[in-house]
Amino acid sequence: MTHVGRIATGVGLLAALCVPGEAVAVPTSPPVAPPPLLKVEPTLNLVLNGEAFLLRDAFAILEGRPVSAHLAPAVRTTMTQARTGALAALKDQRVYGWNQALGPLKDKPLSLAEAERFQRSVLRSHAAGVGEPLPDNVAKLALILKANQMARGKVGVRPEVPERLLSMVNAGVVPVMPQIGSLGTGDLQPQAAAGLAALGENAPVRFQGVVGPASEMLPRAGLVRDFSFQAGEALPIISGSTVVAAMLMDALRRATVLADQAEGAFALFMEATRAEQSSLDARTHKERHIPEQDEVATRLRAMVKGSGWMTEEGRKRLDPANYHPRIQDAVSVRAAPHIMAGLRHVLADARQTLTREANSSTSNPLIFKREKGTAYEFVMGGNWDGSVMGHLADTLNAEIADLGVLSQELSGRLLSPRWSYGLPANLAGGTPGMNSGMVQVQTVAAALVPEMQVRATPAGTLSRPVKDGQEDHNTMAMASVRHLWENLDRLETVLAVQYLMSAQGIDLITKQMSGLSLATATRGLLTEIRRHVPTLADDRYMTPDLERAVWLIHNRRLVPPTTTAAA
Repeated sequence: MTHVGRIATGVGLLAALCVPGEAVAVPTSPPVAPPPLLKVEPTLNLVLNGEAFLLRDAFAILEGRPVSAHLAPAVRTTMTQARTGALAALKDQRVYGWNQALGPLKDKPLSLAEAERFQRSVLRSHAAGVGEPLPDNVAKLALILKANQMARGKVGVRPEVPERLLSMVNAGVVPVMPQIGSLGTGDLQPQAAAGLAALGENAPVRFQGVVGPASEMLPRAGLVRDFSFQAGEALPIISGSTVVAAMLMDALRRATVLADQAEGAFALFMEATRAEQSSLDARTHKERHIPEQDEVATRLRAMVKGSGWMTEEGRKRLDPANYHPRIQDAVSVRAAPHIMAGLRHVLADARQTLTREANSSTSNPLIFKREKGTAYEFVMGGNWDGSVMGHLADTLNAEIADLGVLSQELSGRLLSPRWSYGLPANLAGGTPGMNSGMVQVQTVAAALVPEMQVRATPAGTLSRPVKDGQEDHNTMAMASVRHLWENLDRLETVLAVQYLMSAQGIDLITKQMSGLSLATATRGLLTEIRRHVPTLADDRYMTPDLERAVWLIHNRRLVPPTTTAAA
C-alpha cells in the first residue's frame, strides 16, 4: 500500500463495508478495465547543488519515474572546505552532536575517539520508529532532499555522506522508514533507520521487491556493504524535516489532482440539478479580488459552456406546468467556487513553502565562515523545526475536510426530489419502494465526513514537552501530515460518491431533456464514468460500483480537460 488506507484497484477495496460471515453476491456489472500500458519513462537525471531542486522533479519521483541523482561537481569543493573548517572550529567550541552528546545529555563532552563511535550509537538509539513505513517513492525523495540540503555545505559533513545516500537511491535500495515516532522534525526516527541502512547494519531495506537487512541487500545491489560516519555526520542525517517535506510534497501532488476532480464533480452536479449559471458570473468573482476564486469560476464556466440543461428551458422540462423560475440555488451551489478557492490558495502556499524547504539548510548546528578571516564557526539554533510545514499540513487538511463536507452535501441533495428540483427520490432507477436506489451509496460519504473532520483537528496545536524539558515545544508535524494523507484517501471515496450520483441523476432524466445537450466537458466525464459503471436500473450489489468510481478518481480518469493537474 502506498498510503494508510489507500484505495487500490479491484474488488475488495471497500471490504470493510461487508458483514463478516454473510454471503456476498457476485457482481454482475463488468469488471474495471485495466489501466493502459504505461510507457517507460526516461530516467530523471538530477544534479544537486542545494539551490535549484524543483517541485516538478519531486512529483516525478513520487510518480515512480526512474531517477539518478548526483552532486554537482562544485559541491564537493564547497563541502570539503566546510568540513575542514568544522573540524578546526571544534578546537575552540563545544558543539552539540559533535564533541557534545545529544538531548538531555547535551552537557556530556565527547572525546575524538568517542565522537567516532557516537555516530553509530546515535542512529541506533534514534531508530525506534514503528508503524507503516513510508512509501518507497516518498522514502527515495526524502533521501534526495537530505542530500540536496547537505550539498549547501552548511552542515559540515563530507561529500561522501550524501553520495552514500544517493548511491542507495540510484541502485534502487530503499530504506524501510517507519512513520511513527518523530515529533517536531520528522527526521529523527525515519532518517535514523535510513542512516543505519547506509552504514550497512541490519536495518531493513527493500531491493527489487524483497525486504532484507541492509548488510545483505547492499552487496546484492552492487554497493559496498560497510560505510562509516565520522564525527558530527550522524546528526545531520536525523536533524531536519526532510521526511515531513517529502510527505507534504506527496500530499500536495495528490490534493491538486483531487481539487481538479472536485471541480469536475461539481460541474456534473450542476448539470444534474440544472443549476443556475449566474453564480459563476465573472463580474461577481472579480469583485471579490481573490485570484483563486476567479480561476475556479473561470474553469467551471468553461466546463458547463453550451449546456442546454442549465437553462430556463432545461429547468422547465421536468414539470412544465408547475415551473417557477428559481431565485437562487442553495449556498452549497452558489458558494462552491469560493470554498474550492480556499483549497487552491493553500496549495499555492504549499508550493512556495516546499520549494524553499527543499533548498534550505534545516539541520542543527550549522557551520558558517566567520565574517572576518577564513575560519569557520558553528551556530546552534532551531532550523530543524517544521512548524511552518506542520501548520501548513493542518491548514491543507482543513481545506480537504471542508471539500469533503461540500461534496457530501451536494451528493445528499441529489437524493431529495425537493432539493434536486425533481430528480427521482433516492435516485432509484426502477420502481420506487421496490428499489432503494443510491441512498446507501450516499451514506458512505456521510460516514466518512465525520472521520475527516476529526482528523482535521490541527495536531500542530497539541505540543507537549519531552526529553527532560530540553525539547519542550514540538510541532507534531508528522501527525499533521499523516492525518492529511488519511483524509486524502477518504476524499477520493467521497468524490466518487458525488460522481456516481450526479451521473445517475443525469441518466434518470435524459428522456425528459431530449433535444438539450450537456456541455462538452461534462458529457466527457459522464462518458468516462459509464465506460466503467453502468446506469443503475433495478437495485444491484453496489460496492463494486463504488470501487470502480474510486478507481477512476485514484487513477485520475476524471480530471476535467479545463484543469491542470500538479503532476
